[in-house]
Amino acid sequence: MNSIVTELEKIISIDSPTGFTKAAADYLVDRLNALGYSPERTNKGCVLCCLGGEGDPVVFSAHLDTLGGMVAEIKGNGRLRLTRIGGMNPNNAECENAKVYTRGGKVYEGCLQMNDPSVHVNGEYSKQERSWDSMELVLDEPVKSKDDTAALGIATGDYVCFDPRFRVTEKGYIKSRFLDDKLSVAILVDFARRIKEEKLALRRKVYIYVTVFEEVGHGCSSGVPEDAIDIISVDMGCVGQGLACTEEQVSICVKDSHGPYNYDLTGELIETAKKLGLDYALDVYPFYGSDADAALDAGYDMRHGLIGAGVYASHGYERSHVNGAENTLKLVMGMTVK
Repeated sequence: MNSIVTELEKIISIDSPTGFTKAAADYLVDRLNALGYSPERTNKGCVLCCLGGEGDPVVFSAHLDTLGGMVAEIKGNGRLRLTRIGGMNPNNAECENAKVYTRGGKVYEGCLQMNDPSVHVNGEYSKQERSWDSMELVLDEPVKSKDDTAALGIATGDYVCFDPRFRVTEKGYIKSRFLDDKLSVAILVDFARRIKEEKLALRRKVYIYVTVFEEVGHGCSSGVPEDAIDIISVDMGCVGQGLACTEEQVSICVKDSHGPYNYDLTGELIETAKKLGLDYALDVYPFYGSDADAALDAGYDMRHGLIGAGVYASHGYERSHVNGAENTLKLVMGMTVK
């Protein structure tokens, strides 16, 4: 699994909250070109690539866009009030280092803090609600006023990207922000690499479609190949109370907040996992929507499914495992490789 981890670290290092994904998409296009493919980019910025094969076309979708923030206001004290991008939760972002990207090309560092974060000064610190209005990005710049910050070139609408803090432990645990869904992108890139380097024969036509607006709900609402009959989202598998999945497994989701996934396609995923002896789990996700859901909502006539490596602490400082990535890769290959 070293190749997936290496690929993941590269992708994770490129900041890409929804709407600010060009650099990450550029990397992906260059990577697929280097492997000998001919990726296409949609007007929206998604990356579509046919990996080969003939008949019964299937799309494996994953997404490059992540959670993040945006400058909503330069405050009188020179600090920044943020608005969230996607489901970024302020409780999970407190005391996190971040970068501000200006439209002029400058990058500044800062840290998200409560408005009055010193426990030696603020006696109500532990009781205060963590919200985007009660927190501010403290710039690592000598600014004291709104004019000071504006003079740096910072403006409303600038993107704020939080430090992913990527780490892999000796026991194989992968810890980082934004494993949702860059881990899946790394898995699909490694799948593409193996097809070329190991000369794998495909039993059906295979596309990978890497979207850039999943975190706001419309990643696969356009650009899906018209000939595709199946779409399988490769996204994070939820790990939490009441669910069976662990970080070491591949999750096969049977139902999420949009409703059940296609019964027959889900059955094929289950039978493939059994046949290959994979470590897998079946789960229902109560607060979840995928790119496969978005495709059906947009009117595409396809069977849809959802799989992914188990991810703990979703939308926070997430954790998965190399075994979960391996089981996911093997399931993708088992559905496509002769």
